[in-house]
Amino acid sequence: MSEKTNDPFQSEAFRRIEGEHLFQAIAFLLEEGIEFAVAAEVEYLTFDPPLPEHLAQSLRPLSLFVLSGYTFESCRVDEHSFTFEAGFGQENFGSVVELPLLAIKQLIVGEYPIAINIADPRPERKNVETERSMEALLSNPENQRLLKKKKE
Repeated sequence: MSEKTNDPFQSEAFRRIEGEHLFQAIAFLLEEGIEFAVAAEVEYLTFDPPLPEHLAQSLRPLSLFVLSGYTFESCRVDEHSFTFEAGFGQENFGSVVELPLLAIKQLIVGEYPIAINIADPRPERKNVETERSMEALLSNPENQRLLKKKKE
């Protein structure tokens, strides 16, 4: 059963649609040999090898990666993630970048965004209001005792 949220654009069903759209769009661009850029949420990216601290700190929370030349040729996509190899900084530090598809916020060809993603990249998004009410409930020691008694 899918998780219900107050925001239908963060539902599991919509996140699946967004992921499929990003996968198909990237697969099309790669198949057609069309170079592109991605704007992605850096907190969800992994770098192998990890970037040196000064390079990691230079990335903005939402960073643009231009995929051309060797970087474009190194691109790989599957139903869940996107990878590419890139050089960073003046020293052109090489690293393989991997990110979940939903961490991509835009696909850009030339100056035109061809896909925009508003779904949250986290695999399991909790309902924020429910989480806050549970925190409020558990902040009262009397409620904690009642919950412990119920478990026993």
